[in-house]
Amino acid sequence: MVQRSVPQRITPSDPGASYRAHHSEIDEAILRVLAGGRYLLGEEVAALEAEFAAYCGTKHAVCVGSGTDALELALRAAGITVGSRVFTVSHTAVATVTAIVRTGATPVLVDIDPATYNIDTTLLADSLARFSACERDAIVPVHLYGQPAQMDLISVLGAGCGATVVEDCAQAHGARYHGQSAGSIGRAGAYSFYPTKNLGACGDGGAVVTNDDAVAQRVRMLGQYGWDSQRVSHDIGLNSRLDELQAAILRVKLRYLEASNRARRRIAQTYDELLEGGSPTIPLRLAGTHHVFHQYVIRVAGRDLLRAFLHENGVDCLVHYPLPVHLHPAFASMPHGGGGLARTEEAALGVLSLPIFPEMPLESAERVAELIVEWAGLDGE
Repeated sequence: MVQRSVPQRITPSDPGASYRAHHSEIDEAILRVLAGGRYLLGEEVAALEAEFAAYCGTKHAVCVGSGTDALELALRAAGITVGSRVFTVSHTAVATVTAIVRTGATPVLVDIDPATYNIDTTLLADSLARFSACERDAIVPVHLYGQPAQMDLISVLGAGCGATVVEDCAQAHGARYHGQSAGSIGRAGAYSFYPTKNLGACGDGGAVVTNDDAVAQRVRMLGQYGWDSQRVSHDIGLNSRLDELQAAILRVKLRYLEASNRARRRIAQTYDELLEGGSPTIPLRLAGTHHVFHQYVIRVAGRDLLRAFLHENGVDCLVHYPLPVHLHPAFASMPHGGGGLARTEEAALGVLSLPIFPEMPLESAERVAELIVEWAGLDGE
């Protein structure tokens, strides 16, 4: 096998490219904050909250320090605490389950639909019945890779047993389910602004979106030590604040989010066209969903061999996620829903996230796809 000479590696993502694309506006925003002298809890955060709530179609957005904090605080604000159970998936970032554990609740891990990698609603229904879910419990659907979970069915299941639905939207900025924005369907939605996200800061951050006035107020209190307006703590909260610099940067990037997502979808379409019908399984797009392709994930036998081949030829890929949450030692004792987690474990052995970010040239996607087709041909010889 001859290794190609390539001028530049193709990386999985490039947060710096997002800055460079809008550097003049971002620099202006940063200088405005620095000159203003207020770096926390100022006008930039307030403006971002209003703008992001409008974008998501919710009454409220409350900015916090990270996506993990956003999910924890959203759950706590909805009444999830010690004695609660939270039904979610193991095929997700560890942060999802970490946030649940930090509330004092017990995660119950449910297997996935192998076609979408989102929570299997039939197995979710079985798990809710098996554990006798009630109003003290919650469901956390993860809109994995940028495609929303089946929120109509999940909402019905939650309403049927009284469980609160809190959406994990960390990978779903701009995603929609039958016209509704991710995060606006459940009681609350938790977003991350980690730098590689579709809407990413130049540091960390997150937000809770909700139409529930009481949830918004409680998230705001819990994110600031549990304080009321007189700075009296009524609950044990966190120090979880988005700073003014990150808010100003995010306000610039929010203006370009729809265009950025269109660019991601163009790259995804290029992959689709060049890989369709081959040995890798390409992502399924569900009818009624607007997939924003935070990740473009294929599934292939011999995943690690393909990844090594791509690396040798100038393409770096990631795996989301190589080890399901329930196989991490810290979470090994978590209860599982009925039926086990076999699909989750099978997915972890075969998924591969191809390079995708808005500024990535279509020629790079074409090269990645050509290499995969070549590898598949060599592997089949």
